[in-house]
Amino acid sequence: MTSDTGTHGHHSNHGHQHGRHDHDFDWEEMAELLEREAELHSGYLKEAAGWLRDGLLHGPEAPGTVSRVLDVGSGPGVVTALLARYFPDAETVAVDGTPELLERVRARAASLGLEERVRTHHAELPDGLGTLETLGGAELIWASQTVHHIGDQQAALDGLARALRPGGLLAVAERGLSRRSLPRDIGIGRPGLEARLEAALEDWFTGMRDELPGSVRVVEDWPGMLARAGLTPAGSRSFVIDLPAPLDARAREHVHATMSRFRDGVGDGLSSEDNRTLDALLDADAETGILRRPDAFYLSTITVHTARAPQ
Repeated sequence: MTSDTGTHGHHSNHGHQHGRHDHDFDWEEMAELLEREAELHSGYLKEAAGWLRDGLLHGPEAPGTVSRVLDVGSGPGVVTALLARYFPDAETVAVDGTPELLERVRARAASLGLEERVRTHHAELPDGLGTLETLGGAELIWASQTVHHIGDQQAALDGLARALRPGGLLAVAERGLSRRSLPRDIGIGRPGLEARLEAALEDWFTGMRDELPGSVRVVEDWPGMLARAGLTPAGSRSFVIDLPAPLDARAREHVHATMSRFRDGVGDGLSSEDNRTLDALLDADAETGILRRPDAFYLSTITVHTARAPQ
């Protein structure tokens, strides 16, 4: 689950649906980035898991029991483990296309005493979507920042919907509001840096989607897309991650790491002045750098869309 050029600093995501032939990709670094982000997002993830549990165990349309959960695009398995704790009677399956990340899922499950209830399933997306049905279906499928890495997003939702058991929920976390970590005027460079960085990232994201195999443009009305997949929309909620200044060291390290990835990924789309400002923010020894400045914060919003399979 990484973000494309970073993590949730923009659209977040698990950009780990890279091809297996990407030999130069540093999966260790990516796993650490994803694990750190999930830890920073733990409050939202717990709140979302509780909301989904209520939707599956209570109410006239709820199946009442959950025996299998799929975490599609699981990355290193932080959320997989969380879902296993929130659904103690279920087998929780981490689905990912990267063996290195699935190894970390198994190690994490073992360290938490969850190895009997957590398993892994290797599936490259989108081709591996059909293999989800062979697992026997699930009452809950969680897909966070995964679908936008698939060229035909509607076809991806169709495939996920087919793996749901009657009454089950598909929960898709996509978009939300981009992260902010700095005041508008940071005392160096032109004010409004993060707004311009967001615009450059948006252009990058559009290009990334255009280059995906089988890319299809679609109005990204997620409840509408879920309905076209044959499901009944069951509600959307936005969750706020709000870590005020001053940030602790781990949060600062994460902002620094994602900002560095942004600098590498979209620097060509920024002015020379903005790139100099980013370099100053990334300077580990500078008092104005993100690792030291007292005004750095972490504020973002993630939206989760849910839909239910017919009984």
